[in-house]
Amino acid sequence: MTGFSSIAVYVPDRVHTSSLGQVTDVFGDAGAPGLPTFDLVSCTDRPGRLTTDLGMSFTVGEGLDRLAEADLLVVLPSERPHEPSDALAAAIVAAHRRGAIVASQCVASYTVAATGLLDGLCATTHWRFVDDFAARYPAIEVVPRVLYVDEGQLLTGAGGGAGIDLYAHLVRREHGSTVANAVARHIVAPYRDGGRAQFAPTSAPVDGDEEQVSAVLTWATANLHRPLPVSELARRALMSTRTFSRRFRAVTGTTPHAWVLHQRLIRSEELLESTTLPIEEVARRVGYANATVLREQFIRRRGIPPRLYRHAFRR
Repeated sequence: MTGFSSIAVYVPDRVHTSSLGQVTDVFGDAGAPGLPTFDLVSCTDRPGRLTTDLGMSFTVGEGLDRLAEADLLVVLPSERPHEPSDALAAAIVAAHRRGAIVASQCVASYTVAATGLLDGLCATTHWRFVDDFAARYPAIEVVPRVLYVDEGQLLTGAGGGAGIDLYAHLVRREHGSTVANAVARHIVAPYRDGGRAQFAPTSAPVDGDEEQVSAVLTWATANLHRPLPVSELARRALMSTRTFSRRFRAVTGTTPHAWVLHQRLIRSEELLESTTLPIEEVARRVGYANATVLREQFIRRRGIPPRLYRHAFRR
């Protein structure tokens, strides 16, 4: 894995203030312990003074020509959907053809969709706009209620805090789990898989549920080498299996079984990247009976076997 190093962030006028913070949280603190050094630059249609959706004023000094130099192009959202200028659309298409990764979040998905690059692919946007997005761009398969959609060179994210999830996923995909976990620790943010729902359940957990479930998650993460049936997790939470499963989903947005599978995969990635342990030993440490089971799960979720993953990362 070589990953990306140069990042161009397109900033529109009336940009979402939170999206500015998210992209700089993940990519902007170059040189922090355990993190790669990213060359991060902001650019806009006409360099000069811009205003955020909250009315804060700031200066962007670079123009669209900087999009031609980046490994990763991040398109930030403004306060409402809008189509790009001809110059911006041409710059995004040129960057994509050159091989750059193009990522957008929230209503910035409209900006990328208007270029035609997403035609025939899956994409997402803020859940409030999915119907309008689908009607405006019928050639795109809109995926509602997910945090982000990864189509390889093109990625789209949902609204709100999903920007953090999208960028953390990109770091994990391109730089590996070890670096991604270092980023997560640095910004104090957990890793959330893209299939998680964009918004909280309608029935919020009762007081104490989150603390009880969190304690079980901490224990399970430290004991991935053990069998972790739902009954065992529920017992440790002092709940019935049915109650625990319901409250677990309310707190995490997924099922205990899916969560455990995902944690085993993340831990196996870390071991493949940072150790020379035999695949059989990696499988044992993450709770699989043998290397064959690990291989099947790894291929199903990552598309390649563990041995090739390790080779690609080290290369």
